[in-house]
Amino acid sequence: MSRASNLQTGHVGLNVTDMNRSLGFYRQVFGFDVLAEGKEDGRRWAFLGRGEHLMVTLWQQSEGVFATDRPGLHHLSFQVDTVEEVRATERTLRELGAAFRYDGVVPHGENATSGGIFFTDPDGTRLEVYAPTGADPADAPTAGAPTCGFF
Repeated sequence: MSRASNLQTGHVGLNVTDMNRSLGFYRQVFGFDVLAEGKEDGRRWAFLGRGEHLMVTLWQQSEGVFATDRPGLHHLSFQVDTVEEVRATERTLRELGAAFRYDGVVPHGENATSGGIFFTDPDGTRLEVYAPTGADPADAPTAGAPTCGFF
């Protein structure tokens, strides 16, 4: 098998139950633009990103809430430059009434300086926003394991 020399992660596709609610959430929290959208009954979808860079696709084709006990997506993570940007995102999420796993910015591991916030979208999909530095070194929420692995 040949290996591509420039393999990168492309966009992430998420199933949602209510397109209007999810569009509002992802646009407000992440500042995404709608790059393309399908509004036909039974075939609602949206391509979200910044500029021309596609990052997330939403597909209205599910019911219920995200099942954390099933194989598949564990969580979706977004990196920002500074912990101040993480805290600004946290403020927006608190205004929206989002559910958080931990209170405030937590380190990725024991005494790590990288860290972020861990929360869910309106359908229960687990999300993370983090900065590579700026988190106060402290005990991690999950001792001896990566914080992002157990929320």
